[in-house]
Formats: sequence, structure tokens, C-alpha cells
Amino acid sequence: MRMNMTGWPGEIELRPLSARSVVLSLLLGIHPPELPVKDLVRGVEPFGVGGSTVRAALSRMVAAGDLRRTDAVYRLSERLLERQRRQDDAVHPDTRAWDGDWEMVVITATGRGPAERADLRARLTGLRLAELREGVWLRPANLRRALPDALDEVAERCTTRPERPARELAARLWPLDAWSATARALLAHAAGADRPADRFTAFAAAVRHLLTDPVLPPGLLPADWPGAELRAAYADYQREVTALVRARGGRE
Repeated sequence: MRMNMTGWPGEIELRPLSARSVVLSLLLGIHPPELPVKDLVRGVEPFGVGGSTVRAALSRMVAAGDLRRTDAVYRLSERLLERQRRQDDAVHPDTRAWDGDWEMVVITATGRGPAERADLRARLTGLRLAELREGVWLRPANLRRALPDALDEVAERCTTRPERPARELAARLWPLDAWSATARALLAHAAGADRPADRFTAFAAAVRHLLTDPVLPPGLLPADWPGAELRAAYADYQREVTALVRARGGRE
């Protein structure tokens, strides 16, 4: 999804979601991530996707490996289950009190091709690490999560306490002001949306934005950081949409 920031505050232009994106956003927000075809067809109607369109999208998504079908029930594939886990973590991050330590990952592998390097960068970014300089990634050690063992094949891991002031280092590693501005624009856009499809699009963008929240200790964040507000707004909307889809699917 592309977002075009046209001004501040609250001015944001979001492109309408495709049928595929609506289906994926719906299933990614439901636990377990599966629905009968009739529930999917009825569930996406308020968001501007017709029955024939969604059925065609479902067939393409099964062929592409996005979904699995058992009888008349569609569920996320294993690959997208991992995406749902990342999304859940973005909405409900597991944090701990910060004692000043930082996680550091130093890339030691050489001879990797562009695709391998890009994949590793994506994985490290997904772990909410940021690159200080080429091959050196770090973040405050305030997340309750273990780094994947597979990293040991390409990197060395350690705990450190940089000499640079922590707040200054965080501001260098992450574009905090820009992230905050986008989050507030999304909140304003969602609050001002009149049509269900527009609200759905806004909150789909919101959860994608939350995936890039560095989840820093409070003392390292700018004043009035909107991360918690955006997570709470999305969680409320997720419950609302789940109830709506279940209710529409229960109609005869």
C-alpha cells in the first residue's frame, strides 16, 4: 500500500485496497486466520468488494500460495502465518524494563549476493534492529524476544553500552519525528473517514506502519509519541471488524 503524505496534520492520501489486500487484511486480523467462503464474501461487502471479485481473488491467492483451501474454508498459508505473528507482535509488543543495555549484531559473513544481503537486511529490520553503519545493527535491549539462532551463521551477537547518549543514538538510528507524524496522520484519517472502506484502508495502513515502530524505551522517545495510541486504535478496530464479519457470516 502506498501512502502519500500531503500535509500536516491529518492530511494523508491512501490508495484503495485491491480485493487481494482486503482479504489478506481481514484474515491477518482474525484468530484463527480462516473463514468459510460465504463468510469472506459477505464480510468484504462493506469494504467495497463484490462477490464475484472476491471469488476470483480467492482462486488466484490459492494458486499463488497465499491461502490454503479445505472444503469451503480458506486459511492463511504457513508463509503468511509468520506475517500474522509479526503483525500481532507489532500490535502487542512484549517489552521489559530497560537497564541501559543495547543488543548488537555484527555481520561477519562475506561473499553474499545482493538478494541474500537484501533478505538479511529485511530480517534484521523486522527484528526492530537499526543499522548504525554497514554491518553493525543495534537497538535497546527492552524487548522480550530471542534473536533467531540462524543469525549465528552470518553474524556475531553481543550486548553493549554505547558511549553516545542513548536518546541521541536512538534519534540517529530511527526517523522518529517522521514516524510520529505519519502515525498521527493515520489516526486523523481513520477518525475522519465516513465510509467503511475508507476506515478499513486507513487501519490497514496503520498496522503496516506499526510494523516499523521501533518500540523504544519511553525515555528515548520524543514527547507525545503516538505509538501506544495507534496500537490501541487498531486493536479496537480489529475487534470491531472481527465481530462484524462473524455477525454477517452468521446470517442465513
